[in-house]
Amino acid sequence: MSLVENLENIQKSIPEHVTLVAVSKTQPISAIQTLYDAGQRIFGENKVQEMVAKYEHLPKDIQWHMIGHLQKNKVKYMASFVHLIHSVDSFDLLKEINKQAAKHDRVIDCLLQIHIAQEETKFGMDEQEAESLLEVYKSEFPHVKVVGLMGMATFTEDESQVRKEFNFLKSIFVKLKSRYTDLEVLSMGMSGDFQMAIEEGSTMVRVGSSIFGERIYS
Repeated sequence: MSLVENLENIQKSIPEHVTLVAVSKTQPISAIQTLYDAGQRIFGENKVQEMVAKYEHLPKDIQWHMIGHLQKNKVKYMASFVHLIHSVDSFDLLKEINKQAAKHDRVIDCLLQIHIAQEETKFGMDEQEAESLLEVYKSEFPHVKVVGLMGMATFTEDESQVRKEFNFLKSIFVKLKSRYTDLEVLSMGMSGDFQMAIEEGSTMVRVGSSIFGERIYS
């Protein structure tokens, strides 16, 4: 099947209220352009350098999402154009995003990454850390807006565990949203589990290999 057919199949399989982020990491500019020509406008990258390089060569109405772990010293390279940062996992990182956004007179939308997986390798904060940050950030950081939460489930064949982790994140989202009304986005679910994530309340899915095919690592 072609890239465009893959994209259309995914689009048909997700409800209207769910946003599709096409994860284009390691994919060539030509493939992104093909999907752009088919109407896709939201693309996700996990490395800042790669996103910057693609931004320079592709149409400027693309909404670039930073979905990978983000180091503070890399924020400045994308602060002028990044649309949404999914992976805010500390107060210090949010502070740096605010600082760099201010230089471009922008407000950058962010998601707080919540640690829900059983794997130690996954990044993220716990519910208390997220709540503490939500309580104080507005007065201190006028150039960022926390618009939701993101989480990555454990990489496992055990569907019940993955579902439980998504359900756990949804419960945190509902609790925090009742107090912080800016929270609208719940980003969870990737190629292997996005249908389950949607069933558990996801409003944004990050889909790569189901659109582009298996990734080619150079």
